[in-house]
Amino acid sequence: MTDKPVDSRTPLTLLGTGDMGTALARAWLAAGHPVTVWNRTASRAEPLAAEGATVARTAAEAVAANRLVVACLLDDASVGEALDGAPLAGRDLVNLTTGTPGEGRSRAAWAAARGARFLDGGIMAVPPMIGAPESGGYVFYSGSPELFEEHRDTLAVPAGTRYVGADPGFAALHDVALLSAMNGMFAGVMHAFALIRPEDIAPKDFAPLLSGWLTAMAPAVHQTADQLESGDYTKGVVSNLAMQAAGIPTFLRTAEEQHVSPELLTPYLELMEKRVAQGHGDEDGTGMIELLDLRRGGNDRP
Repeated sequence: MTDKPVDSRTPLTLLGTGDMGTALARAWLAAGHPVTVWNRTASRAEPLAAEGATVARTAAEAVAANRLVVACLLDDASVGEALDGAPLAGRDLVNLTTGTPGEGRSRAAWAAARGARFLDGGIMAVPPMIGAPESGGYVFYSGSPELFEEHRDTLAVPAGTRYVGADPGFAALHDVALLSAMNGMFAGVMHAFALIRPEDIAPKDFAPLLSGWLTAMAPAVHQTADQLESGDYTKGVVSNLAMQAAGIPTFLRTAEEQHVSPELLTPYLELMEKRVAQGHGDEDGTGMIELLDLRRGGNDRP
């Protein structure tokens, strides 16, 4: 992925050789980076030795081997346990372990107290996308801008990089926000397939229709962003909330007729009805975000 000679490529340590960690290690090894790996279950790291990795006996030994240390472990607690007592002073710690924004901020302070620079990361890819330039996978990074700039090329080897700010919690926040939207979409997808399941409708025939419809609706996120920034939730409305809410009985009766539980939809539908009842039927759905914001009263806000 680069024209640099092998001996100029940054050596690094990788803590964690699960499916994602192994994919990351293989991408760096294939690009000529010397990689030291460690895993709590040592046998899971051994296959990488045959591919050129150095397997450390302990996490502390692995950290001592290189300045750039990447963690891809089970959770934030696992990161703390693995690095407890490791020589972090002068190290650059990149945490690709899935966590919350608060955990990212706390881990950054924890690393700084031990003399390390810190980047948190949110991986927007599954293991087969790692090391595949055309896959579209990328990683959000936040934290030390100096660390990111220094190691940008190395971090870009497994997947694309998107730096989202000096606040170390921002990578996790972007990660979880996108995954939350994905889960909401999949909830609707599951409900849609459940509705057609009792009928003589082939799922493979229905899937292109569903995919095309979701693709057509996706650009609406730009209008939502525009409304949020302007504070005018009636701006550019095509189908207002009152009109959308009027269709709720149809959704529920259809689910009942098809013997499908509406539980994946009802939380959203209930918020829609509440916002209309509060006198905001002329808005777009954007106004429902006000009901979710607990700092501003959430569901109790008129």
